[in-house]
Amino acid sequence: MLGTVLYGPGDIRCEEVEEPKILAPTDALVKLSASCICGSDLWPYRGLQPVIEPMHMGHEYCGVVVEVGSAVRTVKPGQFVVGSFCISDNTCPHCRFGFQSSCEQREFMSRAQAPYARVPLADGTLVATPDLPADDLIPSLLAASDVLGTGWYAADAARVQPGSTAVVVGDGAVGLMGVLAARHMGAERIVAMSRHKARQDLALEFGATDIVSERGNAGVARIRELTGGVGAESVLECVGTQESMEQAINCARPGGSIGFVGVPHGVQLDGQGLFFAQKSLLGGPAPVRRFLPHLMDLVLERKINPGKVFDLTLPLADVAEGYRAMDGRRAIKTLLRV
Repeated sequence: MLGTVLYGPGDIRCEEVEEPKILAPTDALVKLSASCICGSDLWPYRGLQPVIEPMHMGHEYCGVVVEVGSAVRTVKPGQFVVGSFCISDNTCPHCRFGFQSSCEQREFMSRAQAPYARVPLADGTLVATPDLPADDLIPSLLAASDVLGTGWYAADAARVQPGSTAVVVGDGAVGLMGVLAARHMGAERIVAMSRHKARQDLALEFGATDIVSERGNAGVARIRELTGGVGAESVLECVGTQESMEQAINCARPGGSIGFVGVPHGVQLDGQGLFFAQKSLLGGPAPVRRFLPHLMDLVLERKINPGKVFDLTLPLADVAEGYRAMDGRRAIKTLLRV
């Protein structure tokens, strides 16, 4: 079958790869309905994360189960499923505490930019829909596998409350999902920090009330201006750079909360500054499995439409163009039809 392999910075190929098969009794084999490119895939693509050997790409997935291992009990062939990018057993102490992304058996999903994928720990990772979903819901269900769940976690970690002010740092797919989540959680004012017209428009559609195009200290000053000099109760950091993290922390009011989900690259924090800032920080890889049942219900009931974040659709064979488009900010997120 065809699959996506990254050989080095800018060198992404769609080529023949080995078909997955059941390797353990807890595995499931899924025929994917669609896959996609994640913003985090751009870190190694841009050379900002080392590629020691060829990497099989793809960690967002949904589709129909075609085979299960002998120990799998909660999903069966013929069911449509969505799974988290973090593989988890959903039974260990960390999973039961709601942090499946710190599961004692945690693995990170890979090889999902392909027609089929093997999912380890299927009982703990996969969630099935009651029936096969309508085709137009596939993009939104796919988003639940990572970017929607990650944006939702950012809002949850930032303690977004009804009537509050939330600031979203980052206008990529995760940041836009953070806007959607903050609106659904009842934030009264949602400020999207973005310089890109198409992303600003989508942020407004998802529920943003204000757009701030300034960055760094100028962006912080603008947030202070909008909040009467106080700062925001909740800030969602969805980028992972030094500038974005400092901007997020400085936009929050004393006693406020920062939910940080951007994968950190070169981020260093000043301990004394944090001490006197008196702000809460919670983040890391999103425990998407915690939110999946609720998010899938919202999608299936058509209460949210996160699939709008996909603004480019390509066949798997053209995956290299999808990476180029996202790298050049010509696309927010690329859907791959497999």
